[in-house]
Amino acid sequence: MAIRPSLSNLGVGIGLVLVVIGFWAYATENVSLSLPGLFYGGPLLLIGVALKAAELKPVPFSQPTSAEVLALREQQATATQTQVRTDVNRYRYGQYVHLETTLKALDLIVKNQERPELDGVREENRSGAYALVLEFSTPDTAFSKWQQKQEKMTRFFGPNIAIELSQPKAHRVELALITTTESQQQPSQGQSMAVSS
Repeated sequence: MAIRPSLSNLGVGIGLVLVVIGFWAYATENVSLSLPGLFYGGPLLLIGVALKAAELKPVPFSQPTSAEVLALREQQATATQTQVRTDVNRYRYGQYVHLETTLKALDLIVKNQERPELDGVREENRSGAYALVLEFSTPDTAFSKWQQKQEKMTRFFGPNIAIELSQPKAHRVELALITTTESQQQPSQGQSMAVSS
């Protein structure tokens, strides 16, 4: 999936070009170019720098998505899975972590400074069903707390999605959003697995 360009990079790039043109025009006494170059370039450069300070980069895919899984995504992905995948795959501004409002709604943020951090995402085929797996680093949120919120997660992410939690190692949690169909049995609370570390 193509990553959208960063607004901060665009702001800094265009602002810098305009400021350089403005100074060049000022040095060559070309008033008609110096004033707009400095007048528009300066604020645009400052806005770009401010956005850069508040920028949250897209979450990388931890493994490439196979053609089989891409076909499965086209057939089965729900609107929620598509929205989550596209949201984490773009630049965000003014948030500390990806899916911050979701984590707050699910009561998974212990304190304001201690948030689970989404640092990877992957797509899988799980027994013929499309699954979007979110990989979190959670040094401050115990796996047991994630398990307690599993039923709430199932309701939060909507119909036709089963939730599966796993802990591949200490301070790591994988949250799988798995598409369910009428032919599959939809569990009321999903499944969870913990790997001892």
